[in-house]
Amino acid sequence: MPVESDEVSVVDMLIVLAKHKKTIITTAFTAAVLSVGVSLVMPNIYQATAKLLPPQQNQSSALALLSQFGGIAGAAAGVAGLKNPNDMYVGMLNSRTIADRLIAQFNLKKVYDTDLQEVARKKLDANTNIASGKDGLITIDVEDEDPKRATQLANAYVSEILRLTTVLAVTEASQRRMFYERQLQAAKDKLANAEASLKSGLDTRGVISVDAESRAILETVGKLKAQVSAKEIELSAMRAFVTGANPDYRRVEEELSSLRAELGRLENGRGGEASGTEKQGGLENVKLLREVKYQQMLYELLAKQYEAARIDEAKDPGVIQVLDTAVEPEQKSKPKRALIVLLTTVIATLGAIVWAFFSEARRKALASPQGAAQWSELRANLRFRKRK
Repeated sequence: MPVESDEVSVVDMLIVLAKHKKTIITTAFTAAVLSVGVSLVMPNIYQATAKLLPPQQNQSSALALLSQFGGIAGAAAGVAGLKNPNDMYVGMLNSRTIADRLIAQFNLKKVYDTDLQEVARKKLDANTNIASGKDGLITIDVEDEDPKRATQLANAYVSEILRLTTVLAVTEASQRRMFYERQLQAAKDKLANAEASLKSGLDTRGVISVDAESRAILETVGKLKAQVSAKEIELSAMRAFVTGANPDYRRVEEELSSLRAELGRLENGRGGEASGTEKQGGLENVKLLREVKYQQMLYELLAKQYEAARIDEAKDPGVIQVLDTAVEPEQKSKPKRALIVLLTTVIATLGAIVWAFFSEARRKALASPQGAAQWSELRANLRFRKRK
């Protein structure tokens, strides 16, 4: 009957376990003792954790414009970090620049017992876990045998990312500020060169009188040229974030065309006549003076753009905030010795039980000629190389 068959099957299994009970118990006990010894030899590992609140991108400016376009605009958004800013900051934290600074600061080559920078980087990376959670926070977990060093490393990651964000342009506002800062420095250098050239010309040729009308035209031409250059620079700054179909971009283009047309009319009209009436020495001085006026006005226009970009950067919430600094852990994070012993003992016990059933099955198979022949065939088929 099925019930009797089940009862016999259970009894047979219990008989097998009872028959090999010494082997099973000995294996389990040995595995438990060895796992206890190994787990006690393993060093304690401590984990320190720091949490950062990344900046929330301002969606009222660049992102609002970029969302209207695809293609190049979408790529610009990705470069500017507007899609997922957390990924950008996690990448910065995992960068080789920060790793090398931490290796040098904490002498990690000696700690990790290596002379190779690459090996030290890999071990530091293996002991560090930096991830962005669903709550929008960036978590920095650092493991080390020394709880103080783990804490210091976690806080050093925080210090390094704060340092990097002050020297790198990671938001649209900071990129515009750095762009205008470079242009302003270049304009300042050109203004200094123009002033030096004018001083040299006046020292050589003396001061030449220029009538009021010519001076007014001179200043107007310089102002227009400066405005043209400023508009060209503004367009260059906008190209990094918007396409040519953007209304603001098209408006600046129209303003630039209008300024160029007005400048062309002045340079081809009375401006040239007024300068042509001067003798050669005066003409050269007028040209130098016009260049100085042009560089002065360009510098003033760029200075205004630079200050506006700085104000935008100050308003931009693109600043990483430290939510939790790492504190020295009071308890180890691993190894979990009890779990190691338990799992090792369970696995060893299951292995011994499997071996007991396998051994019993083999014994019964070899007890009959048919079973012995089947066992021999099985062994022959399990070989990779057949005997000749």
